[in-house]
Amino acid sequence: METIAEQSGIFPKLNVEEEPELSATEVESMCMSCQENGITRLLLTQIPFYKEVVIMSFSCDHCGYENNEIQPGGEIAPKGVEIQTTIVTARDLNRRVVKSDFSSIRIEELDFEIPAQSQKGEVTTVEGIIDRVIRGLDQDQPVRRIQHPQAAEQIDTFITNLQTVKELERPFTLTITDISGNSFVENLNAPHKDPAITISHFQRTKEQNHLLGIFTHDEVSEEPKNAVEEAVKLETVAEEVDSLLKPIREGAWPLEELQGEVLQFQTDCPECAAACDTNMKVTTIPHFKEVVIMATVCDNCGLRTNEVKPGGGIEELGVKIEVTVRGKIDFARDVLKSESCSLHIRELECEVGAGALGGRFTTIEGLLTAMREQLVESTGMFMDSNDVETKDRMDKFFGQLDAAIAGSKQLTIVMDDPTGNSYVQSLNDDGTPDTALRIIRYHRSYEQNEELGLNDMKTENYGEESTDNAGKGDC
Repeated sequence: METIAEQSGIFPKLNVEEEPELSATEVESMCMSCQENGITRLLLTQIPFYKEVVIMSFSCDHCGYENNEIQPGGEIAPKGVEIQTTIVTARDLNRRVVKSDFSSIRIEELDFEIPAQSQKGEVTTVEGIIDRVIRGLDQDQPVRRIQHPQAAEQIDTFITNLQTVKELERPFTLTITDISGNSFVENLNAPHKDPAITISHFQRTKEQNHLLGIFTHDEVSEEPKNAVEEAVKLETVAEEVDSLLKPIREGAWPLEELQGEVLQFQTDCPECAAACDTNMKVTTIPHFKEVVIMATVCDNCGLRTNEVKPGGGIEELGVKIEVTVRGKIDFARDVLKSESCSLHIRELECEVGAGALGGRFTTIEGLLTAMREQLVESTGMFMDSNDVETKDRMDKFFGQLDAAIAGSKQLTIVMDDPTGNSYVQSLNDDGTPDTALRIIRYHRSYEQNEELGLNDMKTENYGEESTDNAGKGDC
């Protein structure tokens, strides 16, 4: 219990009222400018509505050199992120940006790119990113004009182009690509969708995972010299070894009993990293399909999460479900939302992306409550420094959403799932149409199939391509 308490206290919350004196760790370290000793201050804290971070500040009393940076202290996101932002007005230049060490930044109109790991992570603005580039290019120009006048002239021209971009003589596009998924650009229209920002997530390659220090078990384990040694190792492993997942012996668990059994395995809490248990159960939703429900409860911090995975594959057609929430009569509808399902509330012009809420099995009321919590987390990081207009817009939006959750405002929720694995319960059990529920099946677009990885999937005649390639090699 002492170990768990220590783990939960590593990243105290950044709250001045509750923690008036957050202690920073001071470490003596060498200055990169004059090679004398300076002081590095480390503060491990948790930014409200964001994540755990490590804030670092270095200062040298000998030469006056100072450096500040921020690094994520939590887990690496499961996918990388690419954020494209169109900068048109001075307000766009003030968009706040959180970038990690693994972020590459590109200005499309200038064909200019800042490579990943060339700068430290920081909390800044779009204008701050451009100013930092200008300072970096201009710092050695006096010497460069003497030693390499031609290169200095080209750099001067490029600095002029950057100044022109910053003065917004024409719009430009800023693209941040972060393989760690820990970058963020402020949404000026929150909680509504920002038309100037396009966010897409991507699966990391093996090389990118290695760059982040992520390796699979097979990659870090030693390969056996031959198949005989591997078979010997497998035979010498005792059945009583306490492994995470144990194979089910043939005939030990009939399918009917497996569906009625709640399986349990140990995992780490995503909030405080303490050991906790995750319960998993295979069940069948009436009039729909088989699903796997997982629930985690942490005794240390009280975190409760639930997640649902479809038991079958991707359906042939995508599905769009429109449900009219007239009041508390519709709150009890069962809802299955898959990981690929996006949500849209028409009356509030609010849209939540596919990966925001994850897969879950809940009710309409639970879905609205989860959407509210998600929007608070995604928009609340800079809530204390927003302007009056933004605060008024947010207060008005959350007031309308709270009225809907209280059952006093009618809403239309649209669930769009290209995999076809989402479901909303009908209130009419006698087979008659539910007037508040509309279900539309549609054919996926090429882009949707590409995002789901279906365009490259081969389901028939698997050996043809390898046979053809082998034949070509023999020739």
